[in-house]
Order: sequence, then structure tokens, then C-alpha cells
Amino acid sequence: MKLEAKREQLLKPLQHVIGAVERRQTLPILTNVLVSARERELTLTTTDLEMELSVRVELQVETPGETTLPARRLHDILRALPDEATVTLSVEGDKATVRCGRSRFTLITLPAGDFPTLEDLPFEGDIRLPQGILRGLIERTHFAMAQQDVRYYLNGLLLEVSPGVLRLVATDGHRLAFQELHAEVDVTETRQVIVPRKGVLELLRLLGDNELEATIQVGANHIRLMLGDVCLTSKLIEGKFPDYQRVIPSEGDRVVIADRLVLRGALARAGIVLSDKTQGVRLQLEDWILRAQAQNSEQEEAEEEVEINYSGGPLEVGFNVTYLLDALGALGGELAKLSFSDSASSCLIEEADGSGGKHVIMPMRL
Repeated sequence: MKLEAKREQLLKPLQHVIGAVERRQTLPILTNVLVSARERELTLTTTDLEMELSVRVELQVETPGETTLPARRLHDILRALPDEATVTLSVEGDKATVRCGRSRFTLITLPAGDFPTLEDLPFEGDIRLPQGILRGLIERTHFAMAQQDVRYYLNGLLLEVSPGVLRLVATDGHRLAFQELHAEVDVTETRQVIVPRKGVLELLRLLGDNELEATIQVGANHIRLMLGDVCLTSKLIEGKFPDYQRVIPSEGDRVVIADRLVLRGALARAGIVLSDKTQGVRLQLEDWILRAQAQNSEQEEAEEEVEINYSGGPLEVGFNVTYLLDALGALGGELAKLSFSDSASSCLIEEADGSGGKHVIMPMRL
């Protein structure tokens, strides 16, 4: 195998797929990138057995062939070379040589036949939408996913597809984020799948904030997302996601309308005195006033007052301040609506005009 290309023609696609390469692997082949060179196309593929990333590049290849190279070492070499430099990659036997000007690197290869790839998998239906819209939906929900929870089905993002509707839901058992989009969904019945956390974060890294098309395909055990020449295939999490419709409360009889950024700023300042262990902030509601109070274990305190539209009578309730900040940050409108029933019930946070998503936060005892 032999090819010649500009540094950027190799570095950029390698950066697209490097996310599937774990630094520590029990199988040496998993630290490598599969390089498949055809006459006018180069394909790079990486996998961790749970997720596979591949990218195609139009490139004139001198001698076609296939091998695997140490992914991160090749990435570091390309990054270190000068911009717009011409790079030659050649493979003979079990060694690859990378040449650029007066620089020369020899890398050990592993057989391409040993590389575990996902064969052609059956997928049903396509969901097509602009990358920027899909990215926005994920950004406004993914933060509520659990991290290493024993309830493994919470360590991911629920993707629910129905005829004409796409829904994304994440929860860690203490809070929930929900987004809904009416889109062209080529399915005949409702289907739910759980995308693992790593796949969700990798997708966020790859998605652009643009109008270019993203295509989602759902299979029995895998999900595939195609972004132009980049393809991400991930295993799905087995298990039943909680019934999120039961978790989302109906609007409470105590409703707060507040300037979203003003309220978020006040909560962020109140949270300065809190430590990682004590994240609780006490909200005191009075007519037209919201008071946020925080205290840490060293008896340091913070208090903020915000003018709000509220006339539901006194109420005092505690919440994790980070959860409140995340939910308010995920809204897009100028005004936020917070609905309460009592001090022991969850809070529903949404945009004041009812558009956008819904965020549910369970109360804390302070």
C-alpha cells in the first residue's frame, strides 16, 4: 500500500474517528485504526467493540491496500508536521513508513483481517434532519444522563421515534430532560432505543451547527448516524427506560415567571459558596420575590433576591443548584416558567410560552 496526501487530508479524517480509540485496551488491535486504500478513496475506521467510527476521503492512491496503524501515534505524528506539508504513507510487510520532507517514522502494523468491524447490519427507516437541529436537541437533554449508575439503562439517552415525531429524553433519577421535534420520521409505529453515553458525547463532538443533513437509522441492536462522509455506529443499551410521561408533572398551581438569564445569574452567584458535596440551594417564594439561599458546611452563606411574576403565596423548597442551572441553560426563551405544587413535589421548568422542552427536578431536603 502506498499513498501521498497533504497533511490535512489525513489529519482531519483521523480526528473524526479517534474518539473510538481507548488509550488502554486489552486487545492491541483496538488501539489501531483500520486504513483501507482503494484507487480513489481512503477509509479510516476505529472501534472499541461498542462503537465504530468510519470516515471516507477522496484521495488518489498509488498502490491500494489495507492495514491497521497505531491510531494515536499516527495522530500525534500528523499533528506535529508542518501545515500543508506533503505526507507519504507506505506499507511493506508488518511495518509502515510515514515520510514528510526530512522526517521519517516507522510504525508497526497489525493485520487488517484481525480488525473487528461491524458487518452490514439491518436498519429500518431513515430519520433526516439538519445537523444543527439534532445537535441542539442533544445539547438540551444529554446533561441529565446518569454516569455509571447501576441502573445501566439510565446511562444513556432515550431516542423515541413515532410517525412524524422524534423525542429525546434523559434522566439520572433525580432530574429529567425532555425534547420533542416534529420531523419526517419514516416509521409506522413508536419505537424506543437507548443510546449509550459515550456514543451521545461522540455524536455531539461530530455534529456541526449547520444545515447539513444528518441521517439516523435504527436497528434491532444498533443505531447508525451518517454525517456526510462520517459514519457512527453504536450498540444500544438493553433494558426498559422509565415511563417518562408519568414523571413529567402537570403544571402546578404555583407558577413563577422570571427572566431566565437574571434568575440563572442569581442562582450561579448563590452557588459560589457551595462545595461539590453540598449543592443544595433553598428557594423562598413570596409574592413577586424569589429568594435563593445557600450555606456550606463552614457556615458561609449567600443570598440572592430576584423579582418574579408570582402570587401563589409563601413556599420554601430546596433543589440541587447545578440541576437548576442546567435546566435554565437549556431553555432558549427570554422568560422561564417554574411550576410547583408544594415543597415535597418536583419542579417543572419550561419556556414561558410553552415551546421548547420540559425539565423536571426532584426536591432536596435541606
